[in-house]
Amino acid sequence: MISAQTPELKAHYDVIVIGAGPSGSVAASLLHQEGKRVLVLEKQHFPRFSIGESLLPCCMQVIAEANMLDAVNQAGYQFKNGAAFNANGRSTYFDFTDKFTPGPGTTFQVERGNFDKLLADTAASQGVEIRYGQCVEAVDLTHQPRLTISDELGQRYELSADYLLDASGFGRVLPRLLDLERPSGLPSRTAIFTHIRDNIDSVDMGDYHFDRNKILISVHPDNRDIWYWLIPFSDGRCSLGVVGEPHLLGDADDLEQTLMRLVREEPRLKQLLSQAEIIREPAKLAGYSANVSTLATDKFALLGNAGEFLDPVFSSGVTIAMQSASIATKCVVKQLNGQAVDWQTEYAQPLMRGVDTFRTYVQAWYDGRFQDVIFYQDPNPKIKQMICSILAGYAWDENNPFVAESERRLNMVVELCR
Repeated sequence: MISAQTPELKAHYDVIVIGAGPSGSVAASLLHQEGKRVLVLEKQHFPRFSIGESLLPCCMQVIAEANMLDAVNQAGYQFKNGAAFNANGRSTYFDFTDKFTPGPGTTFQVERGNFDKLLADTAASQGVEIRYGQCVEAVDLTHQPRLTISDELGQRYELSADYLLDASGFGRVLPRLLDLERPSGLPSRTAIFTHIRDNIDSVDMGDYHFDRNKILISVHPDNRDIWYWLIPFSDGRCSLGVVGEPHLLGDADDLEQTLMRLVREEPRLKQLLSQAEIIREPAKLAGYSANVSTLATDKFALLGNAGEFLDPVFSSGVTIAMQSASIATKCVVKQLNGQAVDWQTEYAQPLMRGVDTFRTYVQAWYDGRFQDVIFYQDPNPKIKQMICSILAGYAWDENNPFVAESERRLNMVVELCR
């Protein structure tokens, strides 16, 4: 690694991006395309593990904007064309190609360590400068944004920029350093997860067909607040997780025991995974929902999970992250080019329109309303297409009535389904 003290390295950049995950790499690529001097600072080294492994088709538009589509298409990831749902022996699915909103209807299920490295490496191949093993310790916004950074040898140095983008995900660097953290309006929930060699092909499931091209979301038979994800990868492995409020998951000291006990409590999942082998030590993410007091000013903007994270149930995290990168970089370029930007109306509000749409469906999932809609046996095809668009990530399409009036429209359908 080049020392941060090397004279030829710039001390000042147009934009410094904190974090090289999907939102950071995409933002840096988009800024570089506009001729801006951009530096990405990443605390870890890639590849590194992360959850959020089931992409939504809407992501593919932003990946294309960043000129990363060929790299992603050629990487051999598991094809994904929808989402399957299972509860108490009832099954249904959404085909993302049969949706209301124009745009891609397929995407991929990815192991994030490899996927995030691919995006970062592609950005670097385009000319973006990325420094790994760099920890942002302090930020000063008094005049020009200035960061204090320490490298892996413990050496501290400072860099300045005209603008900062925080793409640090759950690290939430600027919210912590600037005291922007605020409680989430969602209840505190816990996720326990691992990777498995699923061996599903060796299991006789009778009439039930497991579709590797779809994420499978299953609901606990006795408590609809507990749900499971099963995300197939292209090599016979899956990501497996369970989510619920902490008191519903029981004693979580032994994560593997807790996870597999809960899996065995869901009959179809128990049968489906009867030959599965855990190949990664289970981990836990607790109290993951987050919020902030400010998403952006004329000196910084928060991208993706650094700003707000809802819940993993509809795989919205990476989609929100990439959308935030796309929206924010347009505003950054405009400001750097000398034009005034109203960060509230041009970034925060447009971003939150989609986030709030997802929030409607997350809340309705946990209170049971949306589960009633999903498992309704005779859905209206046009309504299903509109809801399918949201599940495919198109939560910003206000031509869709279920986006423009998400709460009211959903409640109307709930009444029809009950």
